Amino acid sequence: MLTYLTLGITFAFAAAIEPGPLQAYLLSQTLAHGWQRTILASFAPILSDVPIIAVCLFILSHVPSAFLQSLQIIGGIYLIYLAVEAIRTYRNYNAEQALQPSSQNTLVKAVVVNLLNPNPYLAWSLVMGPLLIKAWQETPIDGVALITAFYATMVVCLFGTIMLFSAFRNLGAVINRILIGVSGIALGGFGLFEIWTGVSALL
Repeated sequence: MLTYLTLGITFAFAAAIEPGPLQAYLLSQTLAHGWQRTILASFAPILSDVPIIAVCLFILSHVPSAFLQSLQIIGGIYLIYLAVEAIRTYRNYNAEQALQPSSQNTLVKAVVVNLLNPNPYLAWSLVMGPLLIKAWQETPIDGVALITAFYATMVVCLFGTIMLFSAFRNLGAVINRILIGVSGIALGGFGLFEIWTGVSALL
């Protein structure tokens, strides 16, 4: 069981700290609305990965590769939409009104970002999925240990990421506004990259 606990922690830590669409979204939301309104988004991978795991284990092995590329394109378009929202926040930034959006709305959007991000699908189809099956076949306790370690580490790391971003937010309104603009550019960049990768693969 210790082996699977270690593997779960290691994979989750690597996934959580790797720059990606979810991290860019958390950055933009933390800077715009504060950690109190963003902290629930730490649980987005738990909510979004339930269908992702099911898809990877039972569907992806039976569908054409074009499905994943199409998902990348859709995810890229959604990320560009979020980038436009971040840029709009940058242009109309008002520190006194920054806490208006609800944390529940942020969580929903974070779940959508992760659902449309191909990285979790790749991770679960190529690494975590086969590892989970192997662990479960050895003993269900090992499978539970792997899942528990993975998501506990993921939530803790994302929580820490949000708090770190929040520290940047406290540097002042001017710096905060600039960082919101940077996060919007990052979201747009991730979106364009996802679209380009998906279209290139389809072609």
